[in-house]
Amino acid sequence: MMALVASLPACAPAAPARMPIQGVSTQLAVTERPVAVEELPPTSVTKPMETVEAAPPAAGTATVLVFPTASAEVESGWRPPPYPVPLALRPEDHFYLARPIPSGMVNWPHPQYRYGNTFFGEESVHTGVDLGAGRSTPVLAAGPGEVIWAGYGLYRGVEDPTDPYGLAVAIRHDFGYRNQTLFSIYGHMQALAVWPGQRVETGEAIGIVGDTGHASGPHLHFEVRLGENDYFATRNPELWMVPPEGWGVLAGRVMDSIGRPLAEQLIQIRSLETDQVWDVWTYAKETVHPDDFYNENFVISDLPAGPYEVRIGFVGRTFTMQLYVYPGRTNLFLFRGRAGFEIEPTATPADMINPP
Repeated sequence: MMALVASLPACAPAAPARMPIQGVSTQLAVTERPVAVEELPPTSVTKPMETVEAAPPAAGTATVLVFPTASAEVESGWRPPPYPVPLALRPEDHFYLARPIPSGMVNWPHPQYRYGNTFFGEESVHTGVDLGAGRSTPVLAAGPGEVIWAGYGLYRGVEDPTDPYGLAVAIRHDFGYRNQTLFSIYGHMQALAVWPGQRVETGEAIGIVGDTGHASGPHLHFEVRLGENDYFATRNPELWMVPPEGWGVLAGRVMDSIGRPLAEQLIQIRSLETDQVWDVWTYAKETVHPDDFYNENFVISDLPAGPYEVRIGFVGRTFTMQLYVYPGRTNLFLFRGRAGFEIEPTATPADMINPP
């Protein structure tokens, strides 16, 4: 598993009582907080694998793909530039949002602070992703729209200098999904450059990275909300942020043998080209929501296109399968407990792309 950032904070608060947004804040003061270093937990190790199902790409399909080869650069944090937005190779894909941190900086989710994780206790289910860019890094609007919140108090919708999100911005975008409005949230900033009612465009600077609110180190907490600007309306941002060129996203629904989602289940993903291993956990049961189409309970973005092996431990066995991550799209599989894996049908050449 790659260690991308030495430490990131606990930034997901306990769920508040439901209450409507009552107004917008114009408080733009900056709060300085000391940085605390936290050690990441060690990479988990599974027992020897038992192969249950394998599904390599269909013969001949991989030859039409052009993509960067996975290498040690991936572990060091190198990324190709992102695709232009919006990107939707198929109707179900919805990469509508750009990265809120510029290319060349840490603009990908930290592996320990993904959507739905509970690394700071079950009462703190993470409702976004943490991007570990350094202090004073520009924060960019992920899409065009109107600023509907700028300041302290986003958590409950009333001005509050002790708000766990710290200095935060909320943008109501000019577009939505399945007739629902899309919102993006930017938390823990050190200073803001926008005000409520202002229109912004994709890539426009809205502030800088900081550590205000409940944060022990500088980073950007990024959320996507669907339908309403509400803490309980989040979706996984990794399904909405456009991937790097030639790279893809892997999502899955991991269930027990009778179809119940497995919460906080470890999944290990290994590149068959480089042997690099990524650890990812399924969502906790509270607060977070699967995508309206994929109905997933885990997502990992920023995977170089290529062949992978997936491992899941269940009922004392380690189940494995092989699949191919195609670039510029969300690749999906199901795990059905003792019945093993089911992979989304292999892409046809029309589904694929040739990055420049």
